[in-house]
Amino acid sequence: MKWKHALKDYQSYLKIERGLSKNSIDNYSRDIKKLMDYLDTHSISVSPISIATETIQEFIYQTAKTINVRSQARLISGLRSFFSYMVFENYRKTNPLERIESPKIGRKLPDTLEEVEIDALIGAIDLGKPMGERNRAILETLYGCGLRVSELTTLKLSDLFFDEGFIRVTGKGNKQRFVPIVQTTQKYISIYLNEVRCHITIQPGYEDTLFLNRRGKQLTRSMIFEIVKQLAETIGLKKRISPHTFRHSFATHLLKNDADLRSIQLMLGHESITTTEIYVHLDKSHLTKVMNKYHPRK
Repeated sequence: MKWKHALKDYQSYLKIERGLSKNSIDNYSRDIKKLMDYLDTHSISVSPISIATETIQEFIYQTAKTINVRSQARLISGLRSFFSYMVFENYRKTNPLERIESPKIGRKLPDTLEEVEIDALIGAIDLGKPMGERNRAILETLYGCGLRVSELTTLKLSDLFFDEGFIRVTGKGNKQRFVPIVQTTQKYISIYLNEVRCHITIQPGYEDTLFLNRRGKQLTRSMIFEIVKQLAETIGLKKRISPHTFRHSFATHLLKNDADLRSIQLMLGHESITTTEIYVHLDKSHLTKVMNKYHPRK
């Protein structure tokens, strides 16, 4: 089996069997391509079926000289996943990554924004410009519903259930969940719909897409990043932020106001409560509140 054929099969598996997004598939594929480039550069002729642990160890050792510890761990994880697939499909009997340990990395706490900083960012939007109302609705939705940027860009008109107070969100693996949407966020989306979107010439195929660019097509992830970046520069914000920062802030602020982790988990679309627990580390005072409220010896 050749590497290109194995990679193509793996990509099909990730898309069809695991239901991963294009971005996730590209990230997994990038790890395999790095190994393929290394083998080609060093004239090492081995197939995905015959490659040994020692060869992969040397590849990781050489690559580790140019990337940080977190990237090393990501690379090893990506390769391990690929060869697990090879074992699953009976191409190999063992995974050559079994004896290769990932470097120990600390849990990276997400950056968050204070409420006044979020207000300042939204307040810096020039509503006099054609897309000002759209940008305000975007930031209010990111923060008000805790969405991933990919979830925001793919949000549909048919996903809005304002009468019921929910929106339908399509997350990782095409899994859908319903997230509550507060009146404030509903208001700004409605203003965008009634004053901006209705005047856009919508391109075929994007009639149901909520947030559109000037050409009537779906916004890209990079466009959302650029909106956030420019607003941060406008108010002189020193923190390094991204659209995902609004999602982290959403969860952190809910936790600070005594929301329970299980509810936050459901709204964020985390498969495991362990992922949601990272927000407890941002504000340990939450644990004190829980102890004082519920323990019989308080």
